[in-house]
Amino acid sequence: MHAPRTFMVGIDVSKAHLDVAVEGKRTVVRFDNDAAGRAALAAAVAGAELVVVEATGGYEMASVRVLMAADSPVAVVNPRQIRDFARASGRLAKTDQVDARVILHFARAMRPAQIPHIDDGRIALAALVTRRRQLIDMAVAEKNRLEHAPQAVAVLIGETLAALKAQLARVDAAIALAIEAEPDMAARRDLLLTVPGIGEVGAAVLIAELPELGGIDDKKLAALVGVAPMAHDSGAWRGQRHIAGGRATVRCALYMATLSAIRCSPAIKAFYKRLRDAGKPPKVALVAAMRKLIIMINTILKRHTPWSEPQQHGC
Repeated sequence: MHAPRTFMVGIDVSKAHLDVAVEGKRTVVRFDNDAAGRAALAAAVAGAELVVVEATGGYEMASVRVLMAADSPVAVVNPRQIRDFARASGRLAKTDQVDARVILHFARAMRPAQIPHIDDGRIALAALVTRRRQLIDMAVAEKNRLEHAPQAVAVLIGETLAALKAQLARVDAAIALAIEAEPDMAARRDLLLTVPGIGEVGAAVLIAELPELGGIDDKKLAALVGVAPMAHDSGAWRGQRHIAGGRATVRCALYMATLSAIRCSPAIKAFYKRLRDAGKPPKVALVAAMRKLIIMINTILKRHTPWSEPQQHGC
């Protein structure tokens, strides 16, 4: 029988160090951000109710994997949330040790959601999806430069675009192989590809960057993606609802999928048209359609059943 988990941990991550604040202990302990330090960290926080780690440009991921392997529940939070929480609670000083304590206070007050287990296959897929996005961004920048480039420079830009195109093809092939190599990811991809508007790239983004899909309730999912309307009210005044936060890369993929689904899915098309006919602005109706689509996808993955029009998912 496992002992009850009774304390929380806040970890401030840098390239070289891990500063760790443990609930009930007065001092902040520092570990090196290397294999030995991460192993010592996992032993030091064993039995924690929740370990909260600030996202730090990828420097946190090795520690997250070690903690998960040691069966520690882990939450990874956006640095902006921590900064806003620090300001709201009057903690204006900033050092690594102070930051670790602020993260611990944030963990106690907010109790962020534990992230799903990250396996090696999904980490590799996420890296490939990120690289694909980088290549697209670089290609767009080069094409923009090409418009006003003199002939001599245009030739060089053309060579760069050819190289980017070749690497993009290799990355797309690697993404397909990475998904095919993992039965769970391949099964999720096959279900996602039944959804109108979702293609191979969109499926890869959802698999790599939204692992919670199919495992959490619809309201939490909408907030996680950033398509949940947020209230802006004060007293008797009622402001417009706006979306905020969420995972921008996932939201971008969902936006493109929804544009396509509005054209080719009777259910999404009818839902969007009804909102427009009721006087909703195009952007408001589109965001609502995005929210409806991601909730439908959530149901599909929960039930392990392919998309059905429209009996299974009425408007």
